[in-house]
Amino acid sequence: MTKHKIYSMSFASVYPHYVTKAERKGRTKAEVDEIIRWLTGYSQEELEATMEKKTDFETFFAEAPHMNLSRELIKGVVCGVRVEDIEETTMREIRYLDKLIDELAKGKAMEKILRK
Repeated sequence: MTKHKIYSMSFASVYPHYVTKAERKGRTKAEVDEIIRWLTGYSQEELEATMEKKTDFETFFAEAPHMNLSRELIKGVVCGVRVEDIEETTMREIRYLDKLIDELAKGKAMEKILRK
């Protein structure tokens, strides 16, 4: 089985799209970063370092310090697929992040996005 092309894309190349999507809806880069840190356990410095190194998505999630256990509470559809039904681990993690950014752009409160 061949891997999806997003696995080899650098996280840094997609990150600006997350920020743009959020900012178009009146949200902030800081909120995007908070979501990413919550999901992955990266510190802000570690997050910035992975982007400077142009770390690919597969490595970004594989080397995440601590994937948040509450991420399994993330439900819904992204790109026409239910995130909770995605079997491939890395793709599910990517779609979890996509779903959280979608929720941010739709105006959901951070407390709800972060499943507090």
